[in-house]
Amino acid sequence: MGILNIIRRMALREKQSIREISRRNGLSRNTIAKYLNAGTIEPPFTIPERPSKLDPFSDKLAA
Repeated sequence: MGILNIIRRMALREKQSIREISRRNGLSRNTIAKYLNAGTIEPPFTIPERPSKLDPFSDKLAA
């Protein structure tokens, strides 16, 4: 489960304060407040397209 889901559950369902959430998760209060105010579910992490190290040898490996 993502950290944002945990933070949102602790704040919205369990009605814990930002200070208590930061104490339990080891994050700063500013970070907790930023995540709660943003309203996003998970941050969009993009994985860059990289060539494989085996691409030059793909013909030999396929044979």
